[in-house]
Amino acid sequence: MSEIKSVSLRESPVARWTALGIVSFTMLCGYFIADAMSPLKPLLESQLLWSNIDYSLFTSAYGWFNVFLLMLIFGGIILDKMGVRFTGLASTAVMVLGAAIKYFAISPFFPDDAGTIFGIKAQVIIAALGYATFAVGVEIAGITVSRVIVKWFKGKEMALAMGLQMATARLGTLLAVAIPLPIAKHFNDVSVPILFGVLLLCIGLIAYIVYVQMDKKLEASEANDEKEMEEPFKVSEVFTIIKNKGFWLIAILCVLFYSAVFPWIKFATDMVINKYQVNPDLAGLIPSVLPLGTLFLTPLFGNIYDRKGKGASIMILGALLLIFVHAIFSIPFLNNWVLAIAVTIILGIALSLVPSAMWPSVPKIIPERQLGTAYALIFWIQNWGLMGVPLLIGLVLNSANPTVYKAKEMVKTGVMQTYEQFQPSLGLNKIEFEKAVDKTTTALINDVLLKSDYEGVQDTVGFAAFKNKWIQENVAALPLEKLNSLKDKNQKLQAVENTCLQIGFSEIVKNKIALRYDYTRPSLVFMIFGVLALLFAFLLKKEDKAKNYGLELPNIQKE
Repeated sequence: MSEIKSVSLRESPVARWTALGIVSFTMLCGYFIADAMSPLKPLLESQLLWSNIDYSLFTSAYGWFNVFLLMLIFGGIILDKMGVRFTGLASTAVMVLGAAIKYFAISPFFPDDAGTIFGIKAQVIIAALGYATFAVGVEIAGITVSRVIVKWFKGKEMALAMGLQMATARLGTLLAVAIPLPIAKHFNDVSVPILFGVLLLCIGLIAYIVYVQMDKKLEASEANDEKEMEEPFKVSEVFTIIKNKGFWLIAILCVLFYSAVFPWIKFATDMVINKYQVNPDLAGLIPSVLPLGTLFLTPLFGNIYDRKGKGASIMILGALLLIFVHAIFSIPFLNNWVLAIAVTIILGIALSLVPSAMWPSVPKIIPERQLGTAYALIFWIQNWGLMGVPLLIGLVLNSANPTVYKAKEMVKTGVMQTYEQFQPSLGLNKIEFEKAVDKTTTALINDVLLKSDYEGVQDTVGFAAFKNKWIQENVAALPLEKLNSLKDKNQKLQAVENTCLQIGFSEIVKNKIALRYDYTRPSLVFMIFGVLALLFAFLLKKEDKAKNYGLELPNIQKE
């Protein structure tokens, strides 16, 4: 009697593409929270009085736990030991926890008198710890999803599947750079977009629970298959992985390439406002072109790699485009917003080229049983860049613009003290008072950035005298008798705001107060990362020829 061989669920195109869609949605939710604070940088400065260093410190927290506590390494080992179901659920739950902590830190529920921790605002530290916790979850979820794709698509459309997963995740990035600033301005609350992200992540967790059921069915369908015996993963094999030269080349290429892209996204909206003088309500749309392009191009290039090969060559081309893009961004007089869109589109092409070839190349270099740990090690190395580069860019930006934070702080203080002068007539409660000050401060700074092009004086001498004179002129321009003649509270608020804006704009421009960041030096730093990425892409191609990894060969195996 002949044995009936079961058919694996992975042989069903509907099943494997459905599985991909579910886990990709979970990653979309994670990628939204990962970058949702990026376009909020101007509001964090004007409303919460975060300095450029505060923001850079917060952004660098992404790698704190992953790098220093080796959480990614442990996550990869857990993945190889426990599998994608346990690891995926645990990592998604950690994402929700971290995002919730971050939301609390910048929400109205956080106490105003929290003080400092180690000389840094307590609010910044708590937000950073939440972000670091979230990063553990999203990075381990990332390697888990990569393992899921290999599990369902090995020998099939693996590069296309990875490309589609990355494209879906980039849709989360697109939403993260495009919608948080308009949402925050609509509600006049910088924390609302983060609350939206927390709720989105809860839905992503539910989606992964659904995937777990599909994964159980997949394993049940393969229970009776005769499989080639493979030794289980051993922790000692970590040393085998790190002795592999090909592993190091692709890992270093990864950290260099992503260090020139993802940290750029953290500062991109602010750069668009400061350099290209785009309205803050629309500024996030220009960086959003970057992930928008990857939605279509990453699967396209992945499909080309699947069918035609040339993986190492694709990575070289992506690195070349990266150098070109940041070279253009670094030229001060090229400040037309149309050019910014065009260059961002090219950056999107680069971001489609390299990952579409890089991630599917890892299984050609590393045995499947070691893949979870190998991906974890690569992500761990990448996290050094995601942690260190934003802090580096913040320091470079601060050194090039040493008085901008102090100037913005002075502007908010001037607005606040002006409102205090009119408070007897306005009669605002604490919440109304703070929102009015935040709204006016943000509007005044935006007016200066959008409607003037003077080169600011990087000098804080005279700030106190300037502020006092400005407040006096505000009070003189709006006598209390005139303000009291207005019966409606909203009319009074509008009159005070208009006075602050009109006189403040005139005085700030006349005194050339430096409110604008110059992004020339940070762009040059990003360009250097692109040059180094190109070097390692050539070295990887050379190693492929020596070791015959097959990086230039198609992924789809013809029977």
